[in-house]
Amino acid sequence: MNSENLAQLLPVVGILVTSGLFAGFLAGLLGIGGGIIFVPVLYFVFTGIFHMAPDSAIMLATGTSLGCMIPTSLTSCLSHYRNRNMDTSLIRRWAPVLIAGVLAGSLFSRMFGGLWLSALFGVILLLSSLNSIFRAKSPPLLPAFPSMPWQMLMAAFVSFFSVMLGIGGGTLSVPLLTMCAMPTRLAIGTASAIGLFIAVPGAVSMFCFGGTLTDPNVPFGTYGKVCLTAVICIVPFSMAMAVAGAAVNRRLNQALLKRLFCVLLIITGLKMLYNAVL
Repeated sequence: MNSENLAQLLPVVGILVTSGLFAGFLAGLLGIGGGIIFVPVLYFVFTGIFHMAPDSAIMLATGTSLGCMIPTSLTSCLSHYRNRNMDTSLIRRWAPVLIAGVLAGSLFSRMFGGLWLSALFGVILLLSSLNSIFRAKSPPLLPAFPSMPWQMLMAAFVSFFSVMLGIGGGTLSVPLLTMCAMPTRLAIGTASAIGLFIAVPGAVSMFCFGGTLTDPNVPFGTYGKVCLTAVICIVPFSMAMAVAGAAVNRRLNQALLKRLFCVLLIITGLKMLYNAVL
């Protein structure tokens, strides 16, 4: 590798490492898989540095994000489990439907994926966050979880839309769980496990059955719709910071956690809309 190529590569590595550190911390703190950080950053790298076409870049960013989330979600999930900060009975009930929703979402994404998904999801996130902010002191919408058919619909909704956008599910599952009177801290820990059930089958599907991108500017180390080179740069740092985020989670009160999550939803929603429009 000559000095010119190295000079071009170092900023990319720096961006990916930084995103891994930040996303890993948020994964442990707020129960997200890190995809809300990974997808916009990877999209910027693929379009702005490698000059990929936007439609191809968003698909590769989504698949790569799912690959990055597997170890990050696992680390965050184990930390919350050790702290007894997880509803394991709900995970057992939801697991089969979460996996089915991931497979359906992966298939739908391959057939109809594109930037319109980012716009739709951006709108959903903004509405969800504004609702949470203005109802911050209001009681939960439901006194407890609804019947099993409704719970299965919730699980399918979370996994179906999350895998299409390369996120871990916490962005959608935490508001749904708290809506059903689950305490915010417990909802965050439970969401970290939900993210693992989304990331693993989603990444495997994108890697093995995602098809080959025809864009001539696809980065080195891309297989299917997963860039393994980016995964290698991100994962070690996101795993280390996920443990730190989970430790901080234990020290923050419920109200502050909820406000932090709402701010994160707003930022993510705006980023999704920005990616779709520009």
